Amino acid sequence: MPVPAGGGGAEGRARRAGRAAGRALRRPFTGVARRLRRVTHAHGAGESGLAKLIELHAVNSAGDMMITVALASTVFFSVPTNEARGRVALYLAVTMAPFALLAPVVGPLLDRVPHGRRAAMAGAMLARALLALTMSGAVAGGGLQLYPAALGVLVASKAYGVVRSAVVPRLLPPRISLVKANSRVTLAGLVATGLAAPAGAGLHLLGPAWPLYGAFVVFVAGTCLSLSLPHKVDSARGEARARLASGEAGAAGGRPVKAGLRTVGPSVLHGLQANAALRALSGFLTFFLAFLLRAQPLGGLGAAASLGLVAVAAGAGNALGTAVGAWLKARGPEPIVAAVLGLALGVTVLAAVFYGVMAVVVVTAVAATAGLCQALAKLSLDAMIQRDVPEGVRTSAFARSETALQLAWVVGGAIGISLPLIGVGGMVGAAGLGAVGAALAGRGLLGAGRRGGSAAPRVA
Repeated sequence: MPVPAGGGGAEGRARRAGRAAGRALRRPFTGVARRLRRVTHAHGAGESGLAKLIELHAVNSAGDMMITVALASTVFFSVPTNEARGRVALYLAVTMAPFALLAPVVGPLLDRVPHGRRAAMAGAMLARALLALTMSGAVAGGGLQLYPAALGVLVASKAYGVVRSAVVPRLLPPRISLVKANSRVTLAGLVATGLAAPAGAGLHLLGPAWPLYGAFVVFVAGTCLSLSLPHKVDSARGEARARLASGEAGAAGGRPVKAGLRTVGPSVLHGLQANAALRALSGFLTFFLAFLLRAQPLGGLGAAASLGLVAVAAGAGNALGTAVGAWLKARGPEPIVAAVLGLALGVTVLAAVFYGVMAVVVVTAVAATAGLCQALAKLSLDAMIQRDVPEGVRTSAFARSETALQLAWVVGGAIGISLPLIGVGGMVGAAGLGAVGAALAGRGLLGAGRRGGSAAPRVA
């Protein structure tokens, strides 16, 4: 008599046991996936398409982290100490200088191609996928051909960031404020980065090219996700162009004024100045500490452990700032930005004073504070733009402001590269950047906060 499929024999019992084991192994992952999906789709985000953008940004952050792991092993840790600074400087110069020239073009270019945002994001993903494959052949030897590919990855990543900032307002659900939406997107990126870092390190154990193979797969998935975003991402209905400078606001006789960020009052401009200073501080600390800790590790730690400690502190500060920003619900954004400017200035001044006494505590505290302040200030700037910039130019304003902030990060990084590797001197430089931001924007932010923000004039 034939035995029914999955019957009572030894073979059937083995099949049933295997299926049961498979279900047990899948259950934690499917449970986590369902919970994450509930979070990303909550409050109308699933219906509006914001959930897809959140997932896309998580994929983007994971791919960038895998490329970072691959490059860090080549550029920082596989080079003898006496050669490290020269090669790292070459890498940073090649990757940063061209973007400094391209950054002012991205915003105006996006204004001219508003119907191609999905294609632009997909192109940035696909470009990084192909460049990751190109880099996989050069990463083991660290040849010069690695640097042009790294340049392409950086430019594509920054271009994606600018387009993403412009897309968020188009997918905003009615029940979610813009600051909360950006908090969700940012938190998804931070979680994905935290998961991708150990995954990339594990792939690196198989060989230096394996994290890049992983990045290729991730970015191909991101290309498909970009094209699956709702069609309204490419809609330009009701939009106008915004500029960082314009004619005098408030034309005489009540005539409409030309659309621009200055036409909405001082809050947005002062918020942008403060964010630019904090973003420059972030770029400065990123590159200065990378050099400093490569040559002078903290305490009894090695270079890799020192950099890892600082990266964890910065990431924790960023996550905390994002969570606090969402919790505050964007109430009083001007005082929040003024407060984080003061916090950044105070911590960097204390760091310069006490660096020689407790370097480990100082560097960790500065990195965490920079992450916290940058996240809170950016969320507050988003709230100001949502409140003060007319809807017709809001998307363009996000693209322009993000471009300016990326350029400020590049400038800060360039300053960090040029300084000598003296810890106290670096902290003094960081305090100087904080002081510039406080001088430019602190008083104006407090004044605008007392007035309750600025009403936007009529836009032509």
